Amino acid sequence: MRLPGTRYQEHGWEQVRKLLGQCSLQAFARASSPLDPALLLEPDGATALSLYVDAVARAIRNSGGRGAAAGNSYGDTVAELALVLVYELQARPADWDALCAAVAGDHARLGRFWEQPGGEALLRKKFNDLYAVLRDKVDSDNYQAACGRPCSPNRMYAYRMLDTAFHEIARLFDGWREHAAQVGAILGRELEAMPIEARQLRSIADCRPEWVLRWSESLEAFGGAPGPLHTRSKRFASLKTSPDKIGAMLREIGDYEQLSGNRDHDHDWLQDAGDATAWLDDYWRVLGESEQAGTPGPDRILELRQDALDTAEPAEVLDDVAHDAPQHADEGDAVRLAAAAQAVSLPPSYIQAAAGAQERGSWAVRTMADDSLPVRLAVYLKLLGPFDDSYPAEWLDPATGELPTMQQLAGLDGISLPTLRKRRDTAIARLQGAQTKEDGGWK
Repeated sequence: MRLPGTRYQEHGWEQVRKLLGQCSLQAFARASSPLDPALLLEPDGATALSLYVDAVARAIRNSGGRGAAAGNSYGDTVAELALVLVYELQARPADWDALCAAVAGDHARLGRFWEQPGGEALLRKKFNDLYAVLRDKVDSDNYQAACGRPCSPNRMYAYRMLDTAFHEIARLFDGWREHAAQVGAILGRELEAMPIEARQLRSIADCRPEWVLRWSESLEAFGGAPGPLHTRSKRFASLKTSPDKIGAMLREIGDYEQLSGNRDHDHDWLQDAGDATAWLDDYWRVLGESEQAGTPGPDRILELRQDALDTAEPAEVLDDVAHDAPQHADEGDAVRLAAAAQAVSLPPSYIQAAAGAQERGSWAVRTMADDSLPVRLAVYLKLLGPFDDSYPAEWLDPATGELPTMQQLAGLDGISLPTLRKRRDTAIARLQGAQTKEDGGWK
């Protein structure tokens, strides 16, 4: 998605986010830096921020290939975009204070959590959440300067949600045979043949507001969690009953993309322009906000992105689970497995490839050895969300670049969605018990 003045709303953001997380950890690596995460607990936040900015800026400049990659369609590199956000952070100490408060909260509960198993990943996520909030503040300010119209970070988030909704609707329309029930729900009628709307939807400007509203409404039934316009959050309150506002924002995105004239589909990083990964990384955190919540700070951005209506699990198992993969897939007839995968819009060889990826003999693998592959992937989906840096490519749905949805995993296993949830939660409970035995519990 592109809007006037913005630089962080395209899919290059995913690489910017990864670089910022990686370099933030490097800045606090005791072997190469005088910084210690305990510095985040000190009352002198200005000194800590200054030291952090200097250290992380050096790490970004030395990032090599990842930093040199294209970060957006305007010619900015990943490193350039990352550096701008780091220096912007220095001008916005309130965001740094919110990060320090989040770290202090976990420290009060867990002690020096960054030295414990999974602690490094938890610290990295704190910084990822910090910059996810900061980017919308920066882009909304630049949008206002470019257009002369008011734009809050929440409104920038809403633009991104609508852009994602369009791409998801277009994906469903393109595969209307496999998603006939949901496409029918979006269009408001039962399908008997290919809908004419599937041919008419050529750009986001062609997307109708009522489709967006029905798409959001359909997500709980077809995706296992409420859509962005149907959560308790007040973030999209002004859009829920205003189709005209939705239509105007959709047209604005489409008009500017057409006007900018620099949409080059030959760039490798734009090949997955229909994917929703970048926005969904932020969307799932909204599900956990209270009804009274305003714009969240980093301490209120949840780790969980999938099945947000379920009770959140403790964070202690996140890192170990993230880096432990299944040892083998369930044995069975190859033809049956291929048919099961195709029935849920996955490649025929998905089960075999996913089961053979990243084999490791850790405690998590041993604990889930008797669980089916879909149950194990449902565990990762629940604890880490649809996308994480640690996932092997074989686990991801090629159509979305993310783990399969709970609905797809239930189809792979040949069980109902409630049954899959129950088996997933049982596996998570075993993981927690196994870690207690393995590590002697958290200090």
